[in-house]
Amino acid sequence: MARHGGFPGGGIPGNMSNLMKQAQKMQRQMAEQAQEFETKEFTAAAGGGAVSVTVSGKRELTKVEIAPEAVDPDDVELLQDMIMAAANEALRQMEAENQAMMGKLTGGLGGSLPF
Repeated sequence: MARHGGFPGGGIPGNMSNLMKQAQKMQRQMAEQAQEFETKEFTAAAGGGAVSVTVSGKRELTKVEIAPEAVDPDDVELLQDMIMAAANEALRQMEAENQAMMGKLTGGLGGSLPF
């Protein structure tokens, strides 16, 4: 009975084998980088430094610092806005570094995969 598909001899051709090894290596590197990234912290301030927020690579808020002079009972909305602005900026910094790290790791493979 004739075999359909596959490779002569049943093995994986050299190029495919190398590609699989490279993919496995990249997968290991990505896992290591992700684990390291989770321990990083990103801090941003708002209101001229009156509010400072720190987030982790796990996308968790780890610290919020508020200068006493930023606490005005008559203007709670301003304090809320400063906290939100600082948190959003810290998250943007974290995402930008994550994208840069992944770009280095994949070497710009993004949309150039043949499948």
